[in-house]
Amino acid sequence: MDDTDDTDAAAERGRPRHLTDPRELRVLAHPLRLRILQVLYELGSATATTVAEHVGESPASCSWHLRQLAKHGFAEETGPRQGRRRPWRPAGRPLYWGDSGETGPVAAASDDLSALFMEQEFGRLRGWQAWRRTDPPTWQDAAGFGQTTVWATAAELAELNRDLERIRDRYRDRRLDPARRPPGSRQITLFTSAVPTDPAPPHEHRPAEPPEPGGPEQAGESPDPPPGPASGT
Repeated sequence: MDDTDDTDAAAERGRPRHLTDPRELRVLAHPLRLRILQVLYELGSATATTVAEHVGESPASCSWHLRQLAKHGFAEETGPRQGRRRPWRPAGRPLYWGDSGETGPVAAASDDLSALFMEQEFGRLRGWQAWRRTDPPTWQDAAGFGQTTVWATAAELAELNRDLERIRDRYRDRRLDPARRPPGSRQITLFTSAVPTDPAPPHEHRPAEPPEPGGPEQAGESPDPPPGPASGT
């Protein structure tokens, strides 16, 4: 493979993937598979036996789930086999789902995946709260969480979520390549959310009235972009 092929492969791994197939969404909406995929990200690559040691399942079970993840493009084989064992790595593409255009089985599967994802992230936060006092003072003071409420338009909310996404992606290269992780670094959970506090009032669900002559849409300007969908893993 020449340098151009390497560049193309790296670009493909970094390209966001929009999950729109309910079968793909259901493959991820499985607690063990989601944990297996996260272990692959933690380690960079691993055999089913190594994954099994991290998730507390049998190598045979992990091997089967890894094949299911690979079948739908979430994991892939990498490097030479180690005897009968094969190493796996995450496909590496950012995933997103949950936009307003989803309906029927897609929306149901998408909501199931989002619910599992949130439950898992909240569980991590509760776990940290339980053991945080055992950490060195430097790490206790460096960690944190926060909450506030603001008033914003849909366009401002969309921009706020894009800002949060840029922060989440700041160290993304370290997630995909363990060699880039500096000495003394630890895995950090960064979970963000910016969502409306209450449902929209009924009048906001009414169809929009046609713009006035010479209004922004007729003048060639685009309407405000919709808020971004969920993303993760």
